[in-house]
Amino acid sequence: MPNPAPGYAKKPEHRVDLLPETRRMRVTFAGTVIADSAAAVRCEETGHEPVHYFPEKDVRLDLMRPTEHKTYCPFKGECSYWTIEIPGGDKQAENAVWGYRAPYDEASGMAGHYAFYKSRVDTIEAP
Repeated sequence: MPNPAPGYAKKPEHRVDLLPETRRMRVTFAGTVIADSAAAVRCEETGHEPVHYFPEKDVRLDLMRPTEHKTYCPFKGECSYWTIEIPGGDKQAENAVWGYRAPYDEASGMAGHYAFYKSRVDTIEAP
């Protein structure tokens, strides 16, 4: 069943380009590697800085808990959020991670991927 993004009806010039990242990418928080991948996807969207999305298999899901926070994008769909929690301490980053569980067709490559706010983690880098 098709699931087209309604945002393109009003702004057909808007771009959400998903490009394979050629570099290995890593996310760290509180001295812990949260994500490490050679298969990240770089999202280049009109009006936004590029964002790296990490495949689920390369993310420490055991360090994340889902939150009630949700947002909506007319080009990508409903967005869910997670908080990073490091065991054995008071280290956490609230709503630091987001992802589109069922993105619109035009952004279907984001399904099963997670992105991180660079202001809520220590690093997002190519090591």
